[in-house]
Amino acid sequence: MMQSAALKIVPQLNMLGNTVIRQLSMHAERQVKVNDVNINVMECGSGPKSILLMPGVLGSIWTDFAPQIQQLPKLLPNHRIIAWDPPGYGKSVEQSRRWHLYSLDDDARFAVDLMKALNINKFSLLAWSAGAISGMIAASRHQENIEKLIMWGGAAYLTTSEINFYKNSRDVSKWPTQMRTTMEIVYGADKFPQLWNDMVDYICALETERDGDFCKNCLDNINAPIFLLHGKVDPLKDPVHVPYLKERLKISRYHEFPEGKHNIHLRYPDEFNRLVADFLLDQSEKS
Repeated sequence: MMQSAALKIVPQLNMLGNTVIRQLSMHAERQVKVNDVNINVMECGSGPKSILLMPGVLGSIWTDFAPQIQQLPKLLPNHRIIAWDPPGYGKSVEQSRRWHLYSLDDDARFAVDLMKALNINKFSLLAWSAGAISGMIAASRHQENIEKLIMWGGAAYLTTSEINFYKNSRDVSKWPTQMRTTMEIVYGADKFPQLWNDMVDYICALETERDGDFCKNCLDNINAPIFLLHGKVDPLKDPVHVPYLKERLKISRYHEFPEGKHNIHLRYPDEFNRLVADFLLDQSEKS
C-alpha cells in the first residue's frame, strides 16, 4: 500500500512552470569549501537573520526548494536564505556520496559548518524528510547555533513498512517515468540507479545494525522552538511518527494539511511559505 501510493507522487520539477524555472536559474550558485569538500550553495535575500534549507534524500537546491527560493525573500525581508546540496547531492559531487550508519549525522555537522564558513553562527532550519532528521540532530548537538527548527516529512526512526518500501524500490526502471526523470536530470540516467541502490543499502544496514533508529536519543536535547508541519495522507511516512514526535519534542506549533502528501511545501507553496514566515517572524517564539 505504501509503495504503490508513494510512486504516484508528482515529481517536484514537473510542478514548476518553465517560466518559474528560468527565473530561478538566474540565482547565482557558488562553491564553498567546508571540511575540505566543495559544497554547492545558493543564497538569496538579506538581513540579520538567516535560514538554511535542508533537502531530502538525493535532493538538491532546485528539485526540493524552488518555490521557497522564489517566495521567501519577499515574505522574510530580514532573512538571508541559504540553500545547499549536501555532500554527494546535486552539484556537490566532487566526491561520491558515501553512505554509512551515521550519514545523516554527517549532514547535520556539514550544515552547521557550512553556515560557520559563511560567518553565520545563529540560524534557523527549514528541513524536509531526511533533511528533517539531520535538522533534529543539528538542533540537538548545536543548541547554541540553531534558532528555530521548521520540519516536515521526517521521523526519528524507520518502521517495518517504510523499510520494506525502500527495499521494493531498488529497480528504478519500474518507477513512473516522470519521477525517475526528475532524478535523472540531476544525476544522469546511468548514475542515478546506483546512487539510489547505495541509499537503500544504507536503509538495510540501519535496520540490521541500529534497529532503524535515526536519532531517537537526540530528541530530548532540542531546545529550539519547533514548527512541525504534516501532510495528513503522506504515503511515505507511517502515521505513528507525528504522535511520537509530539510526545518527545517541545512542539511550539503544529499544522496539518488534510490532503497533503510528502511534498506539502511544493504542492501548497503559498500557504506553506506564509506559515513558515509567520513562525520565523514571531518574536515570542524564541529559544
